[in-house]
Amino acid sequence: MTRTQNGRFELRDHTADVAVAATGDTLEAVFAAVADGLAAASADEIPDEVGDRFSLSISAENREALLFDYLDELIYERDVRAALPVDHCVERIETATKNGAGAGTSGDGETEWTLEASTRGVPLDEVDAREVKAVTYSEMRLERVDADASDEGGWEAYVVFDV
Repeated sequence: MTRTQNGRFELRDHTADVAVAATGDTLEAVFAAVADGLAAASADEIPDEVGDRFSLSISAENREALLFDYLDELIYERDVRAALPVDHCVERIETATKNGAGAGTSGDGETEWTLEASTRGVPLDEVDAREVKAVTYSEMRLERVDADASDEGGWEAYVVFDV
């Protein structure tokens, strides 16, 4: 079974798991689209305007680890808050060196990726939710799509979730 929503993500059956293939014009947009795919894999119907928004800050050593850690944090928040994270907004993704210098500067620090996002937590008793146990690195892809003739490119991601 394959389900598509708004052209931003597609759910794909994957053995005993579920996979999300997503696209976005920006890195922030593709992260949010994968997170929306996680929510769609968790529940077929999500009520509007139920639940409170909360913020997330994530740091990781590279882009792929940042995506993994972001999705893992959403699963953790679901369990701790007993609320399904939906309506994801990734405000910014940035890089910096750990020694305090900005990205692209010389120095001996390692690069750190950071993400600032928000999501709405729908109480689990308001949805018929399926449990998504974990995000996996299995087959994970996050890549820049080459610009076409109109000079428009974007990002593609593919993530498998353990259900």
